[in-house]
Amino acid sequence: MSSADRLNNLNVLSQDLLPTPAEVKSNVVITDEAIDTVLNGRETLCRILDREDPRLFLVIGPCSIHDVDAAYDYAQRLKLLADKISETIVIVMRVYFEKPRTTVGWKGLINDPDLDDSFHIEKGLHLAREFLLKVNELGLPAGTEALDPITPQYLSDLVSWTAIGARTAESQTHREMSSGLSMPVGFKNGTDGSLHVAINALTSVSKPHHFLGINQQGECAVFRTRGNRYGHVVLRGGSHTNYDKESVAQCEKSLVDAGMPVNIVIDCSHGNSNKDAANQPVVFNSCIDQIVAGNDNIIGMMIESHLEWGNQALGNDISALKRGVSITDACIDWETTERELLSAHDRLKPIIAQRRKRRPD
Repeated sequence: MSSADRLNNLNVLSQDLLPTPAEVKSNVVITDEAIDTVLNGRETLCRILDREDPRLFLVIGPCSIHDVDAAYDYAQRLKLLADKISETIVIVMRVYFEKPRTTVGWKGLINDPDLDDSFHIEKGLHLAREFLLKVNELGLPAGTEALDPITPQYLSDLVSWTAIGARTAESQTHREMSSGLSMPVGFKNGTDGSLHVAINALTSVSKPHHFLGINQQGECAVFRTRGNRYGHVVLRGGSHTNYDKESVAQCEKSLVDAGMPVNIVIDCSHGNSNKDAANQPVVFNSCIDQIVAGNDNIIGMMIESHLEWGNQALGNDISALKRGVSITDACIDWETTERELLSAHDRLKPIIAQRRKRRPD
């Protein structure tokens, strides 16, 4: 081994070249129908954040996508439900392909599409893009978490809303990247429940940044951004829940003090549900109660939902997995999803009607 070899990649076993973003996009080409869905989805969400559209938005879907056929079944059902409640709630399907890990575990469809530690990332990128394309062709906007800073170059043209998770909201890399994204971005509070991480992120992401990344040809490039004015807070709980009236009021004050728009999204899962899927409808209905009582600053929510209730462990026998059951966080089932959203729609009708009178479209 030469002296130079002893300086580099001591713990790297191999390097495999991936196709460039442009090459993947040439193989999975965005269609006119999908373009219309993405543009309309982004515009609608921006209008909600600007208080020009009085409706709420709801990011809902599986905790993570591991079975694209079952997830597409879910998407078809969700589209039908979205049309029924579109007068009050704008539905964005939760389409998460990357899962952050505190230690180890399955890292998502892009990283390990075959669920067997084979890590065929090229296959995962193609599967993810194909699935996003199909969802958008249904007329259903998609939302995802931006975890790996390279992934958006492959997928972001098919995404209408992006989340930055609790583990990465403090990351300079993710704040810089978000400042250049073309869609609204929600920043979650810290895993301990602290709000300042998300508030600081909003200030950062609204400003111009200069940073390193890759372009569509896979070349290293310096990106210069103008800043993203559609950043917003996502309350996801932590050591304590933070969806209650008092916590929301504290968030409102913090946003005002920071000079940020008072736009709040509440995640009904994670810390707010105490990791119990049965608590998600409780959180959801508490938020609806607050909106009905006059709160105009809760502009969106998030729910983890799938075809079937709960979750299941990813074992060695993939064939034993039950269809439509999450392999990450537990989800509510379709029956509960439909019941809760239709009920919320009925409760919100007079509220949205009142808002329209105050600020007509």
